[in-house]
Amino acid sequence: MPLPPSKPPPPSIAALQSLLATRLARLLDVDPDLRDAAVELGIIDRNWLDQPGEHKLSTAPPLEVTRRLLEKKVERKPSAFATLGLKAIDMLSWDMSWNRSPDTADDTTAEATVVFTDLEGFTRFTSDEGDTAALALLDEHQKVVMPIVRGWNGRLVKKIGDGRMLVFGNPSDAVHAAVELADSNAGPLAVRAGVNSGLAVITRDDVLGHVVNVAARVTDEANGGEALVTASVFVAVEGIANVGFTGPMTRPLKGIDTPMVLYRAQGL
Repeated sequence: MPLPPSKPPPPSIAALQSLLATRLARLLDVDPDLRDAAVELGIIDRNWLDQPGEHKLSTAPPLEVTRRLLEKKVERKPSAFATLGLKAIDMLSWDMSWNRSPDTADDTTAEATVVFTDLEGFTRFTSDEGDTAALALLDEHQKVVMPIVRGWNGRLVKKIGDGRMLVFGNPSDAVHAAVELADSNAGPLAVRAGVNSGLAVITRDDVLGHVVNVAARVTDEANGGEALVTASVFVAVEGIANVGFTGPMTRPLKGIDTPMVLYRAQGL
């Protein structure tokens, strides 16, 4: 009696995943808006789109995807901050080094000076004037910020809402830029700035580490029209031209174990 024909072996998990990846890539190809949104948010990696099944679907860690989603939301509707109970400065200073892709070959550790800025009273302005007026104000503010940053050899690392995270190669340039930014206004709103120097992990599109978190907390202590710097920055820029300092003042900072010594920088 002949044996019944044997059934073909079930496809391997890897082969099945490759098949599904190819089908998903084809689906995204016919919906460019969905594809572009998925790439922008980090849900899908560009390399995966080129060779589905050969690369990881996404290399962005979950916290990075969350931040990108919130950034996109706030870009369209600044009042979202009030709903979420967040501030721009908090989102920009999230230290994601614990939750990053293991592919860190392009990262470097180096001395950097980090500057944060935001607008005093932005949440109230958005509530009173609406999202359309807030977006117009931010657009004009960006036109003022970038010439100052570029003029002092800085780089805009990222922005969200009224907040800006900047990095500079030396403390003197950073302080000059922070003073000029604090002296500028965004419509009826005053700018405040915080500056800190130290070792940081520098990637292609971010700056990470304790130096970032301290700079963010220093900015929280500033009033509109003020630029505050840490003691390490003050010592590094001793004798800087056209800038004066008042202080020292010791302040407890949110999330920082020990009180910090700060100085107020102003143009002469």
